[in-house]
Amino acid sequence: MQWRNTSSHYGVISIALHWLMALAVFGLFGLGLWMVGLDYYSGWYKTAPDLHKSIGLLLFAVMLGRMLWRWISPPPLSLPSHGRLTRLGTALGHGFLYLGLLALMISGYLISTADGRPIEVFGWFAVPATLTGIPNQEDVAGLVHEYLAWALVVFAAIHALAALKHHFIDRDRTLARMFAR
Repeated sequence: MQWRNTSSHYGVISIALHWLMALAVFGLFGLGLWMVGLDYYSGWYKTAPDLHKSIGLLLFAVMLGRMLWRWISPPPLSLPSHGRLTRLGTALGHGFLYLGLLALMISGYLISTADGRPIEVFGWFAVPATLTGIPNQEDVAGLVHEYLAWALVVFAAIHALAALKHHFIDRDRTLARMFAR
């Protein structure tokens, strides 16, 4: 197995980044759904949001690394069996996932820093509040964050279904390439 992508296969780094981000995004979505229902007297009332923010900021760093890696090691070429619409759908879908994730993470940052306080990341370091004072910053960013989270999770499910369709109906290598086969 190669570290870098080839013209026909994903490399170990791309595969690891893909699945790490998928796991983190769905985990953060579940954590977010759970934590908004906590009441003030729950032991997790402060801990869950701190955990969500810390993982989210680390995911942002991984996302930037993934984008850099995609530039250094471009993804494999489309399969010959993929038509023009499939290629276009793939490009648009991946673009939406990348831009949507970036917007989701930026909106999370804007929610967390609206009061001017930095975000502590597991007590290791703090990310300063650089954008504050935007009218209704926390509320607007909160709505963007919520709707984008739902949109991305639904779209990621569609992405997974498309991969399963390629594997079981089209019987091509689309899914197998993301499992290092």
